[in-house]
Amino acid sequence: MSTNRVIQVDGVLLEPVALTFLVDGEAEGSTLALDEPLSFWGGFDAESGVIIDQRHPQAGAVLTGKMLVMTSGRGSSSASSVIAEAVRLGTAPAAIVMEEADEIVALGAIVADELYGLRMPVAVVDGVTYELARTSSTIRMSASTATRFG
Repeated sequence: MSTNRVIQVDGVLLEPVALTFLVDGEAEGSTLALDEPLSFWGGFDAESGVIIDQRHPQAGAVLTGKMLVMTSGRGSSSASSVIAEAVRLGTAPAAIVMEEADEIVALGAIVADELYGLRMPVAVVDGVTYELARTSSTIRMSASTATRFG
């Protein structure tokens, strides 16, 4: 379980029933809530930061610097390499907030931290907090320690 963990939605400090940081760090920015999970492998262009899956409801949306809110990731284990590359290139979301833990999304952020020293926090929140995050305009999150898969 994480310590020193904070999540604010539209400036309101929340006390979620469940908040787990899979990857620690700090991030703040405008919210982009996805209507469906995203497969980063084949659905996201790491060079531009854009959703390229034409079947995704938010196709064409730019994820760069956004506080990305989605239920979970979707797709191939290769998605972690796309996430790590986007973090390296500076085109990744500022952070990812999910309702369900996704090891592949977390792994991409962990690899970026280990290889490049660049952090993209990843957090899992309870259903009530998830809905508040989905409908927010801004999110700020911070954690000084984290539980990691593996």
